[in-house]
Amino acid sequence: MQVHIKTIHESSAAAGWAGPRSLVIDRTPRAGGMGIGFSGEELFMMAIGASICNDLYREAALWQVVIRHVEIIVNGDWGGEPVKATNIRYDIKVESAAPREKIEELIRHTDQIAEIPLSLRSGAAVKLNHVEVVR
Repeated sequence: MQVHIKTIHESSAAAGWAGPRSLVIDRTPRAGGMGIGFSGEELFMMAIGASICNDLYREAALWQVVIRHVEIIVNGDWGGEPVKATNIRYDIKVESAAPREKIEELIRHTDQIAEIPLSLRSGAAVKLNHVEVVR
């Protein structure tokens, strides 16, 4: 998998894309940006929620459970020097006609195997690969 990020017209805002899908990335005005896109912190938290949501639907299909609606709220604290995310937690609400116990079991299973949370819990390595400076 590969994603691209490129700043827009000498500003702090950037376009991010993967294949045909795109979004705008920026810092908040308080942090010196224009506030026209998602911050990296927001995208990080959304990635966690998106992973859980997508994987819940995938697992539900495997379990032959029909889900009508999912709502996920991800919270976390940012602090320290250097700043990093801590105390990440999420709430989930699932609407389904399936028995409550089955949905709770499905949610707990998905919580353990969803790719983004699993990668974070496993301490996925991130390394700088190449640097190019253009003048």
